[in-house]
Amino acid sequence: MSSNPGVSADNTHRNYRYYELVMVGFVAVYLCSNLIGPAKAAQLELPIIGAFTFGAGVLFFPLSYVFGDILTEVYGYARARKVIWAGFGAMAFAAIMATVVVALPPAPGWPNQVAYETVFGQTPRIVAASMIAYFCGEFVNSYVLAKMKLAAGGKQMSVRFVVSTIFGEGVDSLLFYPIAFYGIWENSLVLKVMAAQWGLKVLVEIVMLPITVKIVNALKRAENEDFYDRETNFTPFSLKT
Repeated sequence: MSSNPGVSADNTHRNYRYYELVMVGFVAVYLCSNLIGPAKAAQLELPIIGAFTFGAGVLFFPLSYVFGDILTEVYGYARARKVIWAGFGAMAFAAIMATVVVALPPAPGWPNQVAYETVFGQTPRIVAASMIAYFCGEFVNSYVLAKMKLAAGGKQMSVRFVVSTIFGEGVDSLLFYPIAFYGIWENSLVLKVMAAQWGLKVLVEIVMLPITVKIVNALKRAENEDFYDRETNFTPFSLKT
């Protein structure tokens, strides 16, 4: 395992046992959190705070950043980049498919068209906001984590995971809510929801941190890999590893 901070392993032509499984997990979490979660507004009664309303997807979307941390930390930025593009492509296809299926005229007597439109008929503006925010946020998360790993010589992994998530989720929230709701919601509401969702997403990352660290350490041992991005081209517009 290339755990020596002075050495960057060449993973360009390597085959990994679990890389594809992590990729599938990432894409599945991203798709489900965007297709299932946003359809429901949930409310919990919290001590001191009282009633707290939030989009249900916010509980699960941060898991995509957990997967992003795992990918970048173990396999490097370039392989994480391929997975981010895979998620982007999957979401683009899902958005196109949903648009076509919703637009198809329902069969006579089929009673669920309105419900179907409610669940899957997201406006193009919200879909665009989601994809732009995802693309920028995930790449910021991966970039910050890779650069911090080099600067820290591979140490302080937990701190790096949290800091990279703060930046990545911050960019995600900063882009999504204004793009999706500016001019529709009051500006103050956009800011409040944006800050609340950002904080909640980071909190999920922190709660998941012990599990994330254990998974990363187990994968490093199993894959005999701990990649350092010393010679990586950090452009997001490439699929080269």
